[in-house]
Amino acid sequence: MKMKTAAIAAGAAAALPAWSAGAAELNLICSADVVICERLVSEFEASHSDIGVNMVRLSSGEAYAKVRAEARNPQTDLWWGGTGDPHLQAAADGLTAEYESPMLPELRDWAVKQAEISGHRTVGVYSGALGWGYNTQLFEEKGLKEPACWADLLDPSLKGEIQIADPNSSGTAYTTLATLVQIMGEDEAFDYLKKLDANVSQYTKSGSAPVKAAARGEAGLGIVFMHDAVSQSVEGFPIKTIAPCEGTGYEVGSMSLIEGAVNPEEAKVFYDWVLGADVQSVMPEAGSYQIPSNKEAAASEHSPDLSEIKLIDYDFAEYGSSERRKALLARWDSEIGGRASE
Repeated sequence: MKMKTAAIAAGAAAALPAWSAGAAELNLICSADVVICERLVSEFEASHSDIGVNMVRLSSGEAYAKVRAEARNPQTDLWWGGTGDPHLQAAADGLTAEYESPMLPELRDWAVKQAEISGHRTVGVYSGALGWGYNTQLFEEKGLKEPACWADLLDPSLKGEIQIADPNSSGTAYTTLATLVQIMGEDEAFDYLKKLDANVSQYTKSGSAPVKAAARGEAGLGIVFMHDAVSQSVEGFPIKTIAPCEGTGYEVGSMSLIEGAVNPEEAKVFYDWVLGADVQSVMPEAGSYQIPSNKEAAASEHSPDLSEIKLIDYDFAEYGSSERRKALLARWDSEIGGRASE
């Protein structure tokens, strides 16, 4: 029996309290890599000693589910990071609060557009393109050809070599699903995914887990955001990053204040602070290779150059809508997810 259900835990990590007794608190969900999340918390607490942060790391799909489940009694004040689609769904569902930060004039157009689409219930904090990273050493040993296009991933020689996350828990995987639908059309995209399933060894819970598995030699290739593949090569693993030749989607990693939060003022302090150029310029030190949303923030020299990648005109409004997202995930569960556990 083939089992390809999510096997990698979300890696929830709580920041160690570094504040004094009686200090104000902030309950934060972070949907980026745990190292980035911990760096954000430590930087914030160092500059705001009067606010202690309780942080949990969840993938964006899990974060949305948590925020929705707690709608009548919110336990979260702010949700930072993760793909924009579930943030937009949360906005459409009235789970997040309206807020126009005074930092908006400092942000790139795509970050401001994300805020406008959502009725100012979310905002862009970084951006990155979808692609994959493959283990060059493993490919050479097995005599596998470099896949340059989406179509190449269907090559029978890649059977069991590919990992991708489950779009129910992972914003990365949902962006992949929505990207393929926009490139191919919905029926054609699902036909493609059924064929791709033959080459998938595992559907992980976390969006970055597939390329980490490829870096360890546990898989040949991971379909991920390109900056996650870059982070593995920077760490010294034999990972090469590819942008699909047919074109690809991209994310606008987002941030949202939770409607009915217990600590709304502390959440706004963090919200405005993290949109600053100085803060965003520090993030590459934690392995963040996305494009920062502040126009004056410095991106890493290793960050993929989006101007050199064939990006599709990703429709964030449509594919971030609650109705469209739910419909696509339901179809994935029916046609792909059921097969994944056969």
